Amino acid sequence: MKATMTQYETLFLRHPANPILTGKDWPYSINSVFNAGASLLPDGSTILLCRVEDRRGLSHLCAARSANGVDGWQIDREPTLMPNAELYPEEVWGIEDPRITYVPELKKFAVSYTSYSRGGPGVSLALTEDFRSFERFGVIMVPDDKDAALLPRRINGFWALIHRPMTPLGAHIWISYSPDLRHWGSHKLMLEARRGAWWDANKIGMSPPPIETSRGWLMIYHGVRRTPSSSIYRLGLRQGDVQDVVFPCGYTVATDGDTINLYYGAADSSIALARGSIRRLLAWLDVNGHSEHSGDRRHK
Repeated sequence: MKATMTQYETLFLRHPANPILTGKDWPYSINSVFNAGASLLPDGSTILLCRVEDRRGLSHLCAARSANGVDGWQIDREPTLMPNAELYPEEVWGIEDPRITYVPELKKFAVSYTSYSRGGPGVSLALTEDFRSFERFGVIMVPDDKDAALLPRRINGFWALIHRPMTPLGAHIWISYSPDLRHWGSHKLMLEARRGAWWDANKIGMSPPPIETSRGWLMIYHGVRRTPSSSIYRLGLRQGDVQDVVFPCGYTVATDGDTINLYYGAADSSIALARGSIRRLLAWLDVNGHSEHSGDRRHK
């Protein structure tokens, strides 16, 4: 992923093995696979919880595991987490775009995902220890809301969720708090989409979960700009079935504590990998970051 303006350095490099997963790799019949949540497992292997679109155009989640996070993927022989419209009617049109956070206090992985119903997209939550069985909380943020991830620990005694509701104010990034993961409030606006012709002027939303660094939380977000032909999705700091879309939902950090492996959906048809350095991201922000996130911070 490289900035299009010459004064910006390369922050992410696409892996030469891309795409690392496509629908042809799947052990059962599907249309496409993309937008995967990611995490490291206790044995050091990588798990991707992938959004899989079936032949009807409805999505479910399926796990793929790899020792090195690049190849040799072992994919579940059947869907890992299916929509359950009978018990969770908000999932009648499928479940999408998972983001994974390991929560040490619970000794479980929290999976926040988009549940789709006739009312639009909402935020749902599930906990798991092994990505085989799940404790489902159902919808926790009602439509129209998506792009959510849980922070790994409480903030001042409360769980914190970053998400992107659609409001009369627009499509901006918010943070909300809960004492029990079920009841949410104290909603606060975190980051606004800009106005005008900027790459992030129409809608913005968090991409993978925030990355904790020695200097605080580092958030990679996506912006959506409408054009006469289609919407273009781009990534910033502060593009198959659908062209001009790169959409990461997950990352892992290597044992050096600096190398970030960013897993992203490519053109809504496959999963790809890019690598970068947390230190370089922070250094870039020191030079180029602005409180009003001005400038074209596009990395493709």
